[in-house]
Amino acid sequence: MKPKTLVKISNTIGIISITLLIYWVFVFMTVEVFGLKVFRENITQTFYMSILGIIALMFGALIINIMFNLTRIAEKHNYDNDLLQNKKSKIGIIILIVSFPVILGLLFGGDYLTSKKKEKLLIQSAKSIIQDNSRKADILVDYNFDKKWIIKTADILEILSKTDKYFPNVSVIVKDSIEGSDLFLVFNNYYHNTNDSIPPKKKDFIYETTKLERDYLNKVFKTDFNEIRFKAENGDYELYYPYFNNNKKIVLYFSDYQRYGKIGS
Repeated sequence: MKPKTLVKISNTIGIISITLLIYWVFVFMTVEVFGLKVFRENITQTFYMSILGIIALMFGALIINIMFNLTRIAEKHNYDNDLLQNKKSKIGIIILIVSFPVILGLLFGGDYLTSKKKEKLLIQSAKSIIQDNSRKADILVDYNFDKKWIIKTADILEILSKTDKYFPNVSVIVKDSIEGSDLFLVFNNYYHNTNDSIPPKKKDFIYETTKLERDYLNKVFKTDFNEIRFKAENGDYELYYPYFNNNKKIVLYFSDYQRYGKIGS
């Protein structure tokens, strides 16, 4: 094989390998830093094998080394058209630079579509669960802070959480007060001994909230506001679903965590 042909082959291999490596690292870093949920499970898991990236970098460096050494040898026997090569190089660099914003847009677009699809599925499932379990929902909304209601609520929520695969976790949020201070309580499981004579304490059920969450919950419990609130962040999906009955109010809190994502999941 002629040196010039060998140089061309090694150049092609080197450029393709390095370009793919750059794209791979860029996509991996973007997905990890921004917590995007775009790909199927096996691709996402492949990203976590970052050690392969290090090996690929070493391999890319080795290819570059061989490529430039072969080029130096070839240049002693062949004089290529430098102007044409420079022009091709500039075009390649421009294409490479322009492709990054395109990939970034596709990643964020895929994450947005995944989130919207997840939101639609969660809302549909929440409405279906409430409609199919209206009697249980009426028991939940009849809030009274005592052991009987808490244990009954825990049993109902366990059933609801197993009803739909999109809701592995279901809780009930209510508005209450402790020593004159308004706050929110959350109920899901009752971890104490049901035969224990010690009464439950409200402070054990306090729901820790952010300002945005408090603003939303206060608006629900203090007014007739009943809009659903959906939140998606780093694979955590949360749905606040207000439920009113006989002038009593609760907020059903559905949550799910998704390790990976794909459009239509």
